[in-house]
Amino acid sequence: MRLVAKLVDIISLINLGIGRLFSWLSLGIVAVCFTVVVQRYVFSTSYVWMQDLYIWLNGAMFTAVAGFALLRDDHVRVDIYYRPASMRTKAVVDLIGVCAFLLPFTGVVFLYSLPFVQRAWTYHEASANVGGMPGLFILKTFIIGFAILLALQGVAMVLRSVLILGGQADLVPERMRYPDHAKPVAGTVS
Repeated sequence: MRLVAKLVDIISLINLGIGRLFSWLSLGIVAVCFTVVVQRYVFSTSYVWMQDLYIWLNGAMFTAVAGFALLRDDHVRVDIYYRPASMRTKAVVDLIGVCAFLLPFTGVVFLYSLPFVQRAWTYHEASANVGGMPGLFILKTFIIGFAILLALQGVAMVLRSVLILGGQADLVPERMRYPDHAKPVAGTVS
């Protein structure tokens, strides 16, 4: 079981590192978008490659940080029943949800995007816009990375559920533990 806990920790560290790194792209997105707007409305000029750049940075960031968002439990969901549930109930729900929905979804995304990405790499696909950026094939590769990172985090969630349902909740790494919503968080109104 310690090996399972170590694997959960390693997967979480991978998504944590990638998520923290790629979340910095948001500053670049804002800077490039601001520059495009200033160029267009103040200097009456624009560059297609710069418009491509902030859209591509946005796509790269959101596909790369999906596993990180899942790790941090930042995905949108209706948790009327999930949030106040016991740790064991959450573990069962996560186990079923990941196995029935998340892993099949990531498998489909991976399998269907693989030929699409391979084709883009064979002819070094660039922007369809005249004057656009080269290297669209690199951006398309992020689709595969998205599927892999999200699936890996799903595997970590399954393993966390196995630890909890196996009575080894104390082995779950700190970053993967369920938050205790019974305790008020400092600075919030209960």
